[in-house]
Amino acid sequence: MSGILYLVATPIGNLDDITLRAIKILESVDYIAAEDTRHTLKLLNHLNISKPLISCYKENELIKSDVLISKLKDGKNIALVSDAGTPIISDPGEELVHFAIENNIKIVPIPGACALIAALIASGISAKEFCFIGFLPAKNKEKKNKLFSLYDIDKTLIFYEAPHKLFDTLNCISEVFGNRKIAIARELTKIHEDFTYGYVDEILQNISNPKGEYVLIVEGNKNNNDEIVQKLASSSLEEHFAFYKNLGYSKKDIIKMIAKDRNLSKNDIYQYFLNER
Repeated sequence: MSGILYLVATPIGNLDDITLRAIKILESVDYIAAEDTRHTLKLLNHLNISKPLISCYKENELIKSDVLISKLKDGKNIALVSDAGTPIISDPGEELVHFAIENNIKIVPIPGACALIAALIASGISAKEFCFIGFLPAKNKEKKNKLFSLYDIDKTLIFYEAPHKLFDTLNCISEVFGNRKIAIARELTKIHEDFTYGYVDEILQNISNPKGEYVLIVEGNKNNNDEIVQKLASSSLEEHFAFYKNLGYSKKDIIKMIAKDRNLSKNDIYQYFLNER
């Protein structure tokens, strides 16, 4: 009989946030698959738990998934943990879960801390409907293209960001979305946890020397379609194209829509992208 794959949420900072159920599972399994075994060992030492650790991070997940599935087929129970929070949410583990499903292995989620939810409920921004995006692309051009694809979404948007990229990301949000309402959560559950509330432009002026991990909660688009078109028309043709492409439109339809938005000839738009190749 196959073992069970447990997806165990761990604290995102404050070790007291570990659940009683998570502790019981970590104590009972045969192996623990960890994003960073050194990081997980600190948690296990805190809990006085000793278990064999198997490294399973983004770059080796496909290889280690074979090892883990083999052990599960042999009847061993395994807990998958990330460095912090809920596994698979912007962390490794998705491939392992896919393989487990394909091999009819039982999967049991052990819920707990999750940074995006903790930030959202304290943001003061609507939690009725939201879209979790995770980390944006590193390069500003790609980042802006991604933001343009999200521009007309009226649901709350949630992003993760590292401190050294915070200013660039906020500037890109301001440039693409305009001066939207935003809440920024920093170092959630840790000693220096804090929240910043306001609008993007004013926050940009007041933030200095970013440190720690950030969650950005951005209000959804409250504009009408005419304002969206005006925004697109003032962007570059590449950003305009990327906006519609990310919504799933064909190249032919995109050229038609760009021409309409900008009141230009379809042939002119087509020729531009032909020359850019």
